[in-house]
Amino acid sequence: MPVLFIGHGSPMNILLKNGFTDSLHALGGALPRPETILVVSAHWLTAGTFVTCESDPRQIYDFYGFPPELYKVQYRPKGSPGKAGRVVQAVKNTAVRCGTEWGLDHAAWAVLHHMFPGAGIPVIEMSLDVTRDEPYHYDLGRELAELRRQGVLILGSGNIVHNLRILDFEMDAPPVGWSVEIDEKVKRHLLNREHDALIHWRGMGKNAALAVPTNEHYLPMLYAIALQEPDEEIHFTFEGMQNGTISMRSFRIG
Repeated sequence: MPVLFIGHGSPMNILLKNGFTDSLHALGGALPRPETILVVSAHWLTAGTFVTCESDPRQIYDFYGFPPELYKVQYRPKGSPGKAGRVVQAVKNTAVRCGTEWGLDHAAWAVLHHMFPGAGIPVIEMSLDVTRDEPYHYDLGRELAELRRQGVLILGSGNIVHNLRILDFEMDAPPVGWSVEIDEKVKRHLLNREHDALIHWRGMGKNAALAVPTNEHYLPMLYAIALQEPDEEIHFTFEGMQNGTISMRSFRIG
């Protein structure tokens, strides 16, 4: 299966028809149909690494202050305890455990309801261990490679540039200069397969700290690139900014 990274941006994209959501519809139609989808979520932060093992995971509306219509959107795919168990077995260098207190947050369903609107494909979610550094997350991503050969679509959902502290509430606001600078640097590193530079993103200059004030939205990208095989290119499925300081850059590997 291919591997994806999706910059999911504002929950408002759930309701909108725009260039980004059109790209998700097109991507869903172009992919081979997965047996299961594994989403590495920027919104499930834990001490330790967990996967959802429920057969009927709950839908989580993990956002506040948005229009009532957003809270009426239903996306309820089945889970896959069997594939979740395969994730637990695949990772040898750390413990991955079943997490039963979570479900599918909007990093998963806000994207998938555009890509696979019928909710007919089982979905499991993986958390981010906030106690560990970037090399740990990259190395963990590499251990998921066998799942690709088992029909699992691995999707990292976050944002490369994600600064909510100084965003513009107008979604189509012009992008801020430093956000474009870092997004373009990341693009060059991706195209040149310079994974070490992406892992050690603080070396991209003083504006890197503005682009990544906290790293939870950046980390899912490391899982995706960790799965890139030597003969695989990166194809950008969307490029652009929202709210001035959020990169919606998304890509496919394989």
